[in-house]
Amino acid sequence: MAKKFDIAALGEILIDFTETGTSGNGMKLFEQNPGGAPANLLVTASHMGYKTAIIGKTGADMHGAFLKETLKKEGVCTDYIIEDNTVFTTLAFVALNGKGERYFSFARKPGADTCLSVEELDKNVLKNCQIFHFGSLSLTDEPARTATIEAVKTAKEAGAVISFDPNYRKPLWKNESDAAETIKSVMPYADLVKVSDEESLLLTGEKDYKKAALTLLQAGAHIIATTLGSEGVYLAGNGYSGQVPGFKAEVTDTTGAGDSFWGGFLSKYLSFQADIKNMQWEKWKACAEYGNAAASLCVQKRGGIPAIPLRKDVENILNRQ
Repeated sequence: MAKKFDIAALGEILIDFTETGTSGNGMKLFEQNPGGAPANLLVTASHMGYKTAIIGKTGADMHGAFLKETLKKEGVCTDYIIEDNTVFTTLAFVALNGKGERYFSFARKPGADTCLSVEELDKNVLKNCQIFHFGSLSLTDEPARTATIEAVKTAKEAGAVISFDPNYRKPLWKNESDAAETIKSVMPYADLVKVSDEESLLLTGEKDYKKAALTLLQAGAHIIATTLGSEGVYLAGNGYSGQVPGFKAEVTDTTGAGDSFWGGFLSKYLSFQADIKNMQWEKWKACAEYGNAAASLCVQKRGGIPAIPLRKDVENILNRQ
């Protein structure tokens, strides 16, 4: 039976206030960019032609309304966003260095995204998606942590492929140890995992990302995709592994790069309509190439959702190979 959504994701929907220079008085200027890792990923998949839905919570405020309106325009179903008038939409202030790399400061004590409860979950969407995606930001605080784990269990029992992105943000955790233990506790649910090279070392204690990928596979995932910035991605599966090079790009802002990579990766996986257990290496490699192309376009613009590329532009890059 066909599922209503190709990808449903649970997690943070927030505003990235991205540094954009200085005012005439020499004060820093910040641009209001809609974002949040799960939202960025879903917009990418939506741009690639897939049906997507977001599960999360915003405040009943101007930022929440802006986020919901933006996601609707991008083709993401927002029926499962809860608007709460007792908390404020989560904000992230993003400073950039000369290489487009980011430094975060969060207004989230609490933010609306951490306040999603089990009782507010709509089980229908969890049971009607081909892929269910989640990250670690919803695991940092209760009640969202319990709600996230319940959502993952429900989706997995309904037959969804489970996608996970640890997406470690140091300011949101008590310490590295707490982050690592919490993230590792949900790894056994995941089928497809996207992790940065630094995150893989944090989670495993290894000193080499290739060894770390093999260690992470032992939790039960079919694929570990370790992102390497401009160098592309290192894929590890059961019985095969290898690096898939990235595409050259002029970097303006890395916000959303990993999310657009993973959204592209999952979109290509969906296009094969294949059983995850029987996917051949060449097809996984094609997923990574598609994701790399999407990420190379994303980093050339500022912001999260505003920088997500269109399908035609991703395919133009791939066709030029």
